[in-house]
Amino acid sequence: MRKIKDVIRLRQQAGLSQREIANALRLSVGVVNKYLSAAAAAELTWPLPDLSDTELRQRFQPRDESPNPASPAQPDFALIHQELKKKGVTRQLLWEEYVAVHSTHHYKYSQYCHHYRQWCKRQKLSMRQTHQAGEKMFVDYAGPTVPLINPKTGETSPAQIFVAVLGASNYTFAEATLSQQLPDWIGSHVRAFEYFGGVPALVVPDNLKSAVSRTDRYEPVLNRTYEEMLEHYGTFAIPTRPRKPKDKPKVEVAVQIVERWILARLRHQRFYSLAELNRSIAILLKDLNQRPFRKRSGTRHSEYLLLDHPALAPLPVEQYQFATWIQARVQMDYHVAVEGHLYSVPYQLVTQQLDVRITPATVHFIHQNRRVALHIRSTDRGQTTLPEHMPPHHRAFSEESLQHYLEWSRTVGPQTNDFVARLISSRPRPTLAIRSCRGLVFLSKRYGPARLEAACQRAIMAGAIRQLSVRLMLEKGLESVPLPVTETDLVCSPQIHENIRGASYYQ
Repeated sequence: MRKIKDVIRLRQQAGLSQREIANALRLSVGVVNKYLSAAAAAELTWPLPDLSDTELRQRFQPRDESPNPASPAQPDFALIHQELKKKGVTRQLLWEEYVAVHSTHHYKYSQYCHHYRQWCKRQKLSMRQTHQAGEKMFVDYAGPTVPLINPKTGETSPAQIFVAVLGASNYTFAEATLSQQLPDWIGSHVRAFEYFGGVPALVVPDNLKSAVSRTDRYEPVLNRTYEEMLEHYGTFAIPTRPRKPKDKPKVEVAVQIVERWILARLRHQRFYSLAELNRSIAILLKDLNQRPFRKRSGTRHSEYLLLDHPALAPLPVEQYQFATWIQARVQMDYHVAVEGHLYSVPYQLVTQQLDVRITPATVHFIHQNRRVALHIRSTDRGQTTLPEHMPPHHRAFSEESLQHYLEWSRTVGPQTNDFVARLISSRPRPTLAIRSCRGLVFLSKRYGPARLEAACQRAIMAGAIRQLSVRLMLEKGLESVPLPVTETDLVCSPQIHENIRGASYYQ
């Protein structure tokens, strides 16, 4: 179009003849004449209006709006793209169906495939991502696994390869784990943070179950343990969209590099333990990070020291302690069953739903984001009950013991304490005295500690070490009668023996 513009300018502005224009632009006179005729037909004058080359070309060659019956019918490429996703559907089959519909005017198979490929290229637009230093750590598992051989049985089990890469420097971490389950997933993150010597602002994982409890394109729900671990290190996770690998191209490329530069080199070796495999991976990983770039200077390690390492947040003082989370309901006996063991919680929480955090050593019970109970973890099928979790009447009954009654008797007086000690020692089994001691507590509440103290003193002097003897004295008011001179007189006195009728009986 530049030549056409020059022809019009030289003719209308400079006033040159067609031959002069042809000599100046090295064109034939016939071409110059053709251009000037087309400009006159399009009513174009210099200076030309502000038109693009496409618009100017359309002015020179107006489009015929009438349909061209000889042009091939255009296939529905969007429909073709969806049909090809179905099992067994091929381009050849779709082309044959296209020809059956448009039997007269259609593309040949090669042109059909060519136009479909061009349509696909227009759909797959990629955005180049810019990664800030220390901003993101991308994590994923490699597809290939490494077999671990049991030295005793010869059986093999696949080891999973965890890969993490920093966005700005491409500095890479890799290790082998026994599975992709939550403990191994969390442990690999902890070791990756320690390998990088700091914590990035964001972590970008895939949608595996250990990371995401419920997948969602806009608001995915993270696994509770994974979320707690990230919170401990002061970072956050932004899972990729489901089935969108371009959301994490860094780790996709890193996984491919680990497969080529580490796993491929280990393919002829045999490994009999996870530690042995990780030692071999660590050696090759160091070589990978120190390998010079092909198209620019530096290495992954030098880029890491320059970009990511200064921008990473420091590691916390304590390493994260792995914990699992479950939900459990408080039973009517104010206990919660965890792994077959019963743990007590405050009785006010009966029937409530609690969050339970289980660590290797402890069990935490949380209600409305507040810890309400903490127990040492137990593996037996018994129960652990703390007195402060019990209602008052349950606690009073549970605290009923001989030592409890001995301590209570000291608060009443020395005679009561002596009487309780003798009462316990007089029974063939000490626990048989609990009900008698309970009766003494009742008498103290009914008649008062002072009268009980006097009655216990008289019972000791009479050798009547029974709760019944003390009760009869208090009922009859005998504890206030002056004491006899000797213990023998007291024992023989008919006034205090419940089996003697007395003189008045015979009158």
